[in-house]
Amino acid sequence: MGIFKLTSEYKPSGDQPEAIKQLIAGLDRGDRYQTLLGVTGSGKTFTVANLIQHYNKPVLVIAPNKALAAQLYREYKNFFPNHSVNYFVSYYDYYQPEAYMPGTDTYIEKEAMINQEIDRLRHQATSALLTRKDVIVVASISCIYGLGVPLNYFASAIHLSVGQSITRSDLIGQLIKIQFTRTPGVLKRGEFRVRGDVFEILPASETMSYSIELGADQTIKDIAIIDPMTRTMIDHPQDIALFPPKHFISSAPEIARAVQDIRVELEDRLEYFNKNKLYLEAERLERRVRYDMEMLKSLGFCHGVENYSRHLSGKLAGEAPDTLLDYFPKKDGKPDYLLVMDESHIGVPQARGMYAGDRSRKDTLVKYGWRLPSAMDNRPLKFDEFEKRIGQTVFVSATPGDWELEHSKIVAEQVIRPTGLIDPPIEVRPVFDKEKNRSQITDVIEELYGVVNRGERGLVITLTKKQAEDLNDHLTNEGFKSRYIHSEVKTLERTEILMDFRRGEFDVLIGVNLLREGLDLPEVTLVAILDADREGFLRSETSLIQTMGRAARNVSGTVILYADKVTGSMQRAMDIVNKRRKLQEAYNKKHGITPKTIIKTIERMLDFSGSVDG
Repeated sequence: MGIFKLTSEYKPSGDQPEAIKQLIAGLDRGDRYQTLLGVTGSGKTFTVANLIQHYNKPVLVIAPNKALAAQLYREYKNFFPNHSVNYFVSYYDYYQPEAYMPGTDTYIEKEAMINQEIDRLRHQATSALLTRKDVIVVASISCIYGLGVPLNYFASAIHLSVGQSITRSDLIGQLIKIQFTRTPGVLKRGEFRVRGDVFEILPASETMSYSIELGADQTIKDIAIIDPMTRTMIDHPQDIALFPPKHFISSAPEIARAVQDIRVELEDRLEYFNKNKLYLEAERLERRVRYDMEMLKSLGFCHGVENYSRHLSGKLAGEAPDTLLDYFPKKDGKPDYLLVMDESHIGVPQARGMYAGDRSRKDTLVKYGWRLPSAMDNRPLKFDEFEKRIGQTVFVSATPGDWELEHSKIVAEQVIRPTGLIDPPIEVRPVFDKEKNRSQITDVIEELYGVVNRGERGLVITLTKKQAEDLNDHLTNEGFKSRYIHSEVKTLERTEILMDFRRGEFDVLIGVNLLREGLDLPEVTLVAILDADREGFLRSETSLIQTMGRAARNVSGTVILYADKVTGSMQRAMDIVNKRRKLQEAYNKKHGITPKTIIKTIERMLDFSGSVDG
């Protein structure tokens, strides 16, 4: 029996059976890369779930943004309710990276607001990967950024079992050693408190705490899982593993060696600055690094400890950092897991571009003495490093890029939807109609009145965040219930907005770039794309096809492109959609199928406690 059991009331239909057959054959042959080219609403996630059940190894799913990752997390959680499905994205609600602008002599210190719930889910993912095999991790592209050393993380875990010999002082010392914090008050993640011979510990990956009771004979008498809110005991496991509350974890000898290596690098860099009469740079670097070394020696960490990751991990200059990918298993030194790159036309370019952007910023910091050169090794993977660390891969997209298509041995197509739905009709209207003296805003408002009166939902896609916010204000003044969503909206708040939209708490959702790939919103009957003739990334052939697909899950779905001229991207996108419509209509006619709107339960995407603001 395999490690994964798929749970679903559905059976493969439409183009799914043939796609599943082709892709499974490719996996069994050992094909490195394959592509699932599936239209919106064709059940690509269900197809992949069938592959996961067959493949029998841990799975990493990479999504291009946090909102889509949350949706995929929920879908895989429903398909595999008895297995470990995890969510791993950047844990920042707000992030201002450290930077220096020499032109104005402006130093910008790193400023970040960490979302504790997302940090918990990240630890849950890494803990699962090191303790079991039936693991699916749904991640954003941030998973290719440095994440401590997996061996250190695993080796630092404290394993406790009933009957195990341990003294009170030893347990306290072990917890502090792996960076748990002792507290006399209310427990927070990564903290513990001691009352007599009873320890209460709240791991970084859990919402429940552990109660460890020591007996008079200096052995563990009992282990209990406790609900922190109700104080009730949930279970009494015989053994547990406590992983460090931080991914960057080092032992005392490693820290001592790292500090010595940092000192040598500092002296070498100071010699360079002084030789070139860069005395200001030398002074600022020496002051910062010597302070950080003292913090490392006394506390085991410092502010910006990730900038010393190369020294703490013992890696060579330029060597690739350890990332989430290194927490996945290997066999004979090679990756032994399945990678699913969802919406790969976005994900592959993301993987290619992360390193260059990070390098440019760090070069300036190093040049002007804000950081040691080794800080540049705290970075994302280069694309060739990424390729070496991934196993067999299935690219998933309605519009796969050239790279995926060129490298895939199999391109399985899903054009026919199980529901019989056909791609929505497309209408092009002018941005400004001179004859009617009517703008695109006036026209779309009239369309939205009809949508609202029918109890349906509408999406309006703008070019900029400011335009989205201004349009939201205007629609609100016109009496609409509307919201906007863009990259500055907090991670967990985005998922709440999408849930509220589906529930009908508001009728119009306005967005820029996050309302494209993969989002499953079957209540939407109108997608209106403003300024569709502004040729560029946001109005490319791929972007238009993806955005128009948001109306493809409802039998009443329609698309309006506001444009004064039909661009090449618009024409190509419309040609592809019209070709698909003909195939879908012919299939329905041949099999006597009547299209049906997708019915999907509205449920919370992520499992978290507390407010969405974290």
